[in-house]
Amino acid sequence: MAAPAVVIKFFAPVIDSSINALMEAIDRKMQQGAKAFTILISSPGGSVFHGLSAYNYLKGLPVTITTHNFGSVDSIGVVLFCGGARRYSVPQARFLLHGVAAGFQNERLEEKQLEERLKMLRIDLENIAKVIAANTGKAVEDVTQAMLERTTLNPEEAVAWGLVHAVRSELFAPGAEVISIHHQPPR
Repeated sequence: MAAPAVVIKFFAPVIDSSINALMEAIDRKMQQGAKAFTILISSPGGSVFHGLSAYNYLKGLPVTITTHNFGSVDSIGVVLFCGGARRYSVPQARFLLHGVAAGFQNERLEEKQLEERLKMLRIDLENIAKVIAANTGKAVEDVTQAMLERTTLNPEEAVAWGLVHAVRSELFAPGAEVISIHHQPPR
């Protein structure tokens, strides 16, 4: 009989500390022989850098990854969610797709620096759209347009989109070990 999947509850923004905690938990459990992981995700999104890095990490692992939206998977959280070979959602959930942004606070930029930022935004948008397209079967152009229109999907729409394989309330089997990753704001 196969060992049960390790369950990781990711209830956090996609930032350096939460993604590092996720990867460390997976690494530790793989060293202990784990071959399957279920990552429960509810996230407002966050860093494109950390989201794309985590996605590529999950997709490159020699284990089975399942993801399950248990609340809201927004923004770059959708890319993290796409890291699952099988993807589920609870009935009362949502997915938010939108473009990328750059923040400027009291920063002086020369023309070339602005051009560089714009190029980075365009590449980030393209990479996010490619990830979602690769995992849904949609065309990159269609995903890009949905992002620019700030599309919100309910679970049934996410199934129709190919983002979710099935809607189900059960998150994991009784007695499963659950590792919790949540956001703890700095004090």
